Order: sequence, then structure tokens, then C-alpha cells
Amino acid sequence: MDLIAVETVLRPRSRSELPAWQAGDACLAGGTWLFSEPQPGTRRLVDLAGLGWPPSALGPEGLMLAATCTIAQLDRLDLPPSWVAAPLVRQCCRALLGSFKIWNTATVGGNLCLALPAGPMIALATALEASCAIWSADGAERSLSATDFVLDPGRNALRPGEILRSLSIPAAALTRRTAFRRISLSPNGRSGALLIGTRDAWGGFALTVTASVRRPLRLIFDALPDRAALMQVLDEAIPETLYHDDVHGRPDWRRHVTRHLAEEIREALSGEAGRCS
Repeated sequence: MDLIAVETVLRPRSRSELPAWQAGDACLAGGTWLFSEPQPGTRRLVDLAGLGWPPSALGPEGLMLAATCTIAQLDRLDLPPSWVAAPLVRQCCRALLGSFKIWNTATVGGNLCLALPAGPMIALATALEASCAIWSADGAERSLSATDFVLDPGRNALRPGEILRSLSIPAAALTRRTAFRRISLSPNGRSGALLIGTRDAWGGFALTVTASVRRPLRLIFDALPDRAALMQVLDEAIPETLYHDDVHGRPDWRRHVTRHLAEEIREALSGEAGRCS
């Protein structure tokens, strides 16, 4: 797609070279969505690739992902065996259905910033308690949980002039057992519901609900609930108006499959086995 309204493309090499924000600006990372449809209000592109952020960093505190880390780079990561949640990374990568061109261009940060309900990086970041490092226009930096970063379809928590710099996933979250469930209306369709369950060594259980709802939810339990308790919490946490409604699924269908997949996850994590998928 030719962006015929764009007048300028800037390629800063450092934070100090980032321009003062103005109306009509758009940050360019992978650009798989930006170049996929007309952007009549965009006058200037700020290309973040020139900042040269390393795509990832592993350490005792956990995993750091640059906002410009591509899906392909994330999928290729070799994570420590002690991080039993590691298969969840590839499961979420594969939930982004696209060609190898998309995988090698689309970015983790772009997936979050676009804030589509079906964004699998949103599900991954929420389930693993990622925190978002955000560069403010005044040179400061603030942190926000991934759960609070996505506000509604197509709307995130970035203020004018702010840039998503990175995501940090704590090591503790990566040592939890996980269960992943996804469904769509067609075999290669966009996710209609994507749920992730995690359970820690002390029996604590968390359920992340995305794709079927307008914004990500993470429901936390001190212990694995029974089916009735889980369904009650789901109904209380997700009113009818929070279920997403588009061509990829009606709200009543999304509610039904969300409840069904939540129970599958509960059953998968009910045993004492090391890891579920």
C-alpha cells in the first residue's frame, strides 16, 4: 500500500534523535499493518529500526524483548530448560497466522500497540505478567503491565509522543506450568478466543482470556477452582458487553467457547504432571 499522504520518513539512530511528536506522526517498526491499508492522517513516519535495539536478552531475572523483536526472532529463541513455560512462546507465535514474510517483519511491540483482540503477543505478555517499558516524550520512562496496556480494540495506553521500548517477562512466570487453547471459525482464521492457564509450584492458578474479549483479562486464583467456581468468576468478570463482536465471531459464540476452553484448561492443569500444553 502506498501511503500517499506521507511527506517525511525519519530514521533516528538514538533516543536523542527522536523528533518532537506532532500530529500526523506514526512509529514504524515492522509496518505489516501500517502498509496494509490507507493511512490518510499520517504525514510523517518515525522508523524505529535504526535505533538498533537487540531483539532479546536472557538473564536470571527473566526475558526482555525489544518492541522491535520480530515474531520470527521470538520463535527462534532458545530458552533455558528450567523455564517450563517456554513452549507457550512458540504456541503464541503460531497463533499469528501469516506468511514467512509477515513473521520476519511483524514485531512483538507492533502486535501490542495495534491492540487487536486477537493479538497473540498480547495473550503471551498478559499470561506471563510482562511489564511494558515506555519512553515518554519528555525523556522519562514509565512502566505499565501488559494487562493494562491494551484498553480496547485498536486503542492502547500510549500517550502522544510515547514509544513502547520493551517487554520484560519475570523468570518466575516462565517457570509455571501452562495450558494453551485457541479456536477460530475456520482452520486458518483469526482467533475467536485464545485462553492461557498457568499454575505455579504452590498451586496458584491464573487464567488469561484474550481474543474473545475487547481487552485482555487475567483472572487469579489462590488454588485451582472447581468448574462451578471458575464459571462464576468468568461470568462476573466478563459482562456481555465485554465480549468482542466482529466477523470472526459473535458475542454469544465467543462466550460459549470461552467457557468451554476455560474448563479444558482447568482440567489440563488439575494434575501434578510437569507441563501441559
